[in-house]
Amino acid sequence: MSYLLSIETSTKVGSVAIHQNGKLLAYHENFVENSHSEHLPVTIREMLAERGIAFQQLDAVAISKGPGSYTGLRIGVSVAKGICFANDIPLIAVETLSSMAMEVVSLSCEHGLLCPMIDARRMEVYCQLFGENLSELSHVEAKIIDEKSFRELLNNNMIYFFGNGAQKCKDVLQHKNAGFIDGIYPKAKFIGELAIHKFEEKKFENLAYFEPYYLKEFIAKKPSGKSSV
Repeated sequence: MSYLLSIETSTKVGSVAIHQNGKLLAYHENFVENSHSEHLPVTIREMLAERGIAFQQLDAVAISKGPGSYTGLRIGVSVAKGICFANDIPLIAVETLSSMAMEVVSLSCEHGLLCPMIDARRMEVYCQLFGENLSELSHVEAKIIDEKSFRELLNNNMIYFFGNGAQKCKDVLQHKNAGFIDGIYPKAKFIGELAIHKFEEKKFENLAYFEPYYLKEFIAKKPSGKSSV
């Protein structure tokens, strides 16, 4: 494989990565909230142009499949599908929480279980438990966090919590075996790392029918402010 384009839009931080022959060639992050639809297509075009890469030279596009922001995931998948359709290349979907766990593994943290968390309103998070070798110890779930959460596991294991969902759980998950790692959020470069293996195994998505993994139904927010009518 020559070029793999990876897209991450599951949270307010959007990012794009380009891997060449399995190595990270370029990476860009955008921290402007609610701007994926505006910045993502421009960022992709500029990154490819700066390195003299044509869309036709891409071998695959990898997308963060969720869970996460409903709107963000829809935008990322729509852009990825458009590139794949136009250039007749495969789409690869990577589990968002797995990519977060991979980043922590790359940091060589102390031994323990890993629990990436993405904020899902109030005291609810999208989360999943992983072993140190990225083995999946639980399914992805939408979990309401209280003082009893993970209690049995924490009594016998060190668990590292991270992601924007973990920040709001620090005061609730009070346990000697609960560790918190700051600065971890979904990143396209780790989506790409995991996608490389899927490309080699030809684990591609159906372009016509693939949908992001929302986990929960979309709930529209009520508009703020008073009506002018």
